[in-house]
Amino acid sequence: MQINETQLKQVDAQVKRLLDSNHFYGARLREAGITGVSSTDDFLALPFCEKEDLREAYPLGLSAVPEREIVRIHSSSGTTGTPVIIPYTHKDVDDWAIQFARCFEYAGITPADRIQITPGYGLWTAGIGFQAGCELLGAMAIPMGPGNTDRQLQFMIDMKSTVLCATSSYALLLAEEIERRDVKDKICLERGIIGSERWGEKMRNRIKNELGVKIYDIYGLTEIYGPGIGISCEYDVGMHIWDDFVYCEIIDPETEEVLPDGEWGEIVLTTLVKEGAPLIRFRTHDLSRIIPGDCPCGSHHPRVEAISGRSDDMMKIKGVNVFPKQIEEVLQTFPELSSEFQIRISHLDGRDTMRIYVETNGSVDWNDLRARVAQRIRSKLGFTPLVKIVELGVLPRSEKKTKRVFDERHR
Repeated sequence: MQINETQLKQVDAQVKRLLDSNHFYGARLREAGITGVSSTDDFLALPFCEKEDLREAYPLGLSAVPEREIVRIHSSSGTTGTPVIIPYTHKDVDDWAIQFARCFEYAGITPADRIQITPGYGLWTAGIGFQAGCELLGAMAIPMGPGNTDRQLQFMIDMKSTVLCATSSYALLLAEEIERRDVKDKICLERGIIGSERWGEKMRNRIKNELGVKIYDIYGLTEIYGPGIGISCEYDVGMHIWDDFVYCEIIDPETEEVLPDGEWGEIVLTTLVKEGAPLIRFRTHDLSRIIPGDCPCGSHHPRVEAISGRSDDMMKIKGVNVFPKQIEEVLQTFPELSSEFQIRISHLDGRDTMRIYVETNGSVDWNDLRARVAQRIRSKLGFTPLVKIVELGVLPRSEKKTKRVFDERHR
């Protein structure tokens, strides 16, 4: 997917704005002698930026407008390091709502729907983004926020919610509670708008089947508006990215070479019209690919595959590079296991040890299952982990994102 003339003009306007501001990227452009963008080659000569650049700009160094034009700030949800503060202008807030309303429309949601919003409000971008899109569409927003599952289910039943917006972790928790309480016949949900974290096929199928909903993947990150810059459509063949607001590239995370459509790599995003905190060639570290060809839905907006992981979540164990997705892919081949797992890595007696906790019920031979899981992981990764089997439901469920990897070697 090559940048087009309209997008080049938009990037050129952003570059000139950044050059005139105190924004860190403007200084980087000046150092590189870049004064504008008029061709694809000019665009590809623009430097990348990283989350660490954004942290160093704390608190308001990302702003490219006078402070009086900032109407809101949001902050990334990460728990480590200096927070990233993203300022928004009135236009940014309105543009984000337009993108979110478009997401709802692509998911077949209409003003007749009742949308239960469980992601968090406040500094995190999620809740307020879902609500703004819902209100612009004209649907009924039920702004629950996270937690208080008893009340979530009460409102879901009493308000006859037709759409659930949630992280995959919390959608699973709600699905399990609905099954445990035997209230599925009282639930009116038809669609689930799920995002914020990578989730595997087994988890997806559990949520879809136990809630009885059609699932839509929503994409976004705080640094680039928030969730709502893309979503899957009814055909579920990738997430459409709103390329009138954001330009998407895929690069090789090692060489930083731009990859052709269809090849897997790291998503890099450029905001085309954002005012408060425009970002050029921002490395997200999310792994995906641009899907070649047209979508059956007829949309002209390009598609990326559902996020498979992150280029920075690799673990090195016994000299082997391991991604959590590789473990998950093995576990998904065992129908006896639930979708939930946990990885703990420790260093004991001079060597690394990986423990993998998995869930199953009491109807299988745990010793046999443990041995088979360990052997299959060894075949894939080249070393044998310690497999720990626990009862179904023992591993923690989360109202936000589920942490699955605990590296205890660096404590």
